[in-house]
Amino acid sequence: MQFSTPCQVERPLGMKAFRILIVDDEPLARERLRDLLRSEPSAELIGECTNGPDAIAAIRRDRPDVVFLDVQMPGCDGIQVVHDLPAEHRPAIVFVTAHDRFAIEAFGVHATDYLLKPFDRDRLVLALQRATADLGTRHTVNLGARLGTVLAHAASAPRQPARLAFRSDGRYVFLDAGEIRWAEADGNYVRLHVVNRSPLMLHDTLSTIEERLGPAEFTRINRSAVVRRDQVKEIQFTAHGDYIVVLRDGTTLPLSRSQRSRLDAFGADGA
Repeated sequence: MQFSTPCQVERPLGMKAFRILIVDDEPLARERLRDLLRSEPSAELIGECTNGPDAIAAIRRDRPDVVFLDVQMPGCDGIQVVHDLPAEHRPAIVFVTAHDRFAIEAFGVHATDYLLKPFDRDRLVLALQRATADLGTRHTVNLGARLGTVLAHAASAPRQPARLAFRSDGRYVFLDAGEIRWAEADGNYVRLHVVNRSPLMLHDTLSTIEERLGPAEFTRINRSAVVRRDQVKEIQFTAHGDYIVVLRDGTTLPLSRSQRSRLDAFGADGA
């Protein structure tokens, strides 16, 4: 575990400074959090960890008040770190991640907080305010129970939730899977085509969106497009032996040669 110079922190009268631990395997992510915390009148940074096992040991040994915990780490992820801590010894956990797949579960049961990378100083301040409220008004056992509910929801969540949250233009847009027609790669973004609204621009990869949508209802048809199966109206054949996928809204998309084995996914008898 690495230690850095403590930050000076102000808290409500009669309460001592936060003791904060940062856990992230990315050096730049730790550095950014460290820099933001130094400018805040609310925290004492007691250390940094780069992996789950070290984090578990540090939390048990040093008893931090708040842990900024990366969700995705090699070997032992953030969810497993919290699972391995006794409920009565769990600090306020602020999950930190570049993906929002567990965000709905966390917000739904009022977890301490959930930061999506990249975040700014204002968002970090809000996370610290929520941690202050948690530590100042709740017993540790209540905090442990709430986090336990978050973890239970995350562990039991279906691969393809009925409603999905997508971050676009500084907001969350909640969609039923049935509202999504198709998705296409657009440079460093994904353009999500949905029913009765303009396309959403997502700062993500098509592979990540494809994984979130799941294979039960969506399929990849070429390197740049994933479609909802029930949106496919027909598959046309050109004079050059190519295949064209026609969607119900009239959109036409090429079906790549490498994906022709997926014709059965549309109920077609591919030759």
